[in-house]
Amino acid sequence: MLAHSCKNTWRRAQHWVRLNSVAAAATQAAPPTTSAVSAGQDPLERKYASKVIHGRALFAPHYHPKTHGVPVATIHFRSYHLELLNQFTHFSAHAAAALGIPISKTIGLPTERTLWTVIRGPFVHKKTQENFQRLTHKRLIKAWDADMEVIDRWVKYLEEHMLAGVGIRVVRWHRAPVSIGRKQFDAVMGQMRFGGPTTAEQVKALGEKIVEQEAAAAENREQIEPPAKSS
Repeated sequence: MLAHSCKNTWRRAQHWVRLNSVAAAATQAAPPTTSAVSAGQDPLERKYASKVIHGRALFAPHYHPKTHGVPVATIHFRSYHLELLNQFTHFSAHAAAALGIPISKTIGLPTERTLWTVIRGPFVHKKTQENFQRLTHKRLIKAWDADMEVIDRWVKYLEEHMLAGVGIRVVRWHRAPVSIGRKQFDAVMGQMRFGGPTTAEQVKALGEKIVEQEAAAAENREQIEPPAKSS
């Protein structure tokens, strides 16, 4: 009995040492700024968010501050399944953080409710009806101060990793360079040909030319089709 109890005690001690070693290894492998990452206030968060780290999606995404506040795109998310919608918006926010795009937090839009009534049968159960409804959940994310190539890459990445049952609609604003209106005006004016100012003699000569052309056309018409004789 004594040998058996000593053997059990030895096994328990080995198991306890093994558990402590595993816990210590997990603590050393974990990122040092776990609490700061979840809050998103660490100054090294920009560098940390740009790396591929397993388990990063468990924390809240980092929201880069706006520099000028110029809107560049809005993404509308729609789905019949709320859990899938929340998961994909979380994924989209992490993708924007990795690309350095300043975005807003996920904005909840009013849920669209569709109702319709269907009769159970055309004969005996004609007066018995069933009511059905469909809820369409909507979310919105806004983006600011990013280059259009970066926005296109973000949208393309979301489309490649789209979840089944979630749809998106992207609205993008393309900014024209400065003084684009003046350049277009100069280009149009360069294609047009303008002479000197029109005088009264030029207008009179143009009128006489038009009268001559009309008179010649009338004479040719009479020669081709002579007037019918009256009976």
